[in-house]
Amino acid sequence: MASGDAAKRADLLAALHTAGREQSNAAVMFHTAVSARMELSMTEEKTLDLLERLGPCTAGEIAERTGLAPASVSGLIDRLERKGFARRVRDTVDRRRVLVEIDRDLEARMAPLFESFVRGLNELYAGYSVEQLEVILDFLRRSAAIQQEATALLTAETT
Repeated sequence: MASGDAAKRADLLAALHTAGREQSNAAVMFHTAVSARMELSMTEEKTLDLLERLGPCTAGEIAERTGLAPASVSGLIDRLERKGFARRVRDTVDRRRVLVEIDRDLEARMAPLFESFVRGLNELYAGYSVEQLEVILDFLRRSAAIQQEATALLTAETT
């Protein structure tokens, strides 16, 4: 690699690290505001997002997907039930399993909080080609997996 290319790559990597941190900060602050509006902790709000995307999950599946310790997940589910956002139900196929599902009208209650953000993202996406969107999607999926692994490591170190 030519020295000019190496320098450009180093600059791009530094800019990517900074932009990633800015993106992370923006996401945390946005979800903090959403959580506050719904009178939830951010962990509660993001768990509801997980349940909305995946459907009903066991406590173990929530722990696995979030990287939270199983003991923490039990308390989290208790809080979501008390607040009326989720409930424990028996699995209709395997009655021994208990699933956590979100309240059916949750999406309608939360959708207005996301309208301007979703609209802005849709406008942003419109400026990219299909190929560029594929690269962005690949990056987001792979970086999320890396962050989930890092979360699981941190959680394992504290238990």
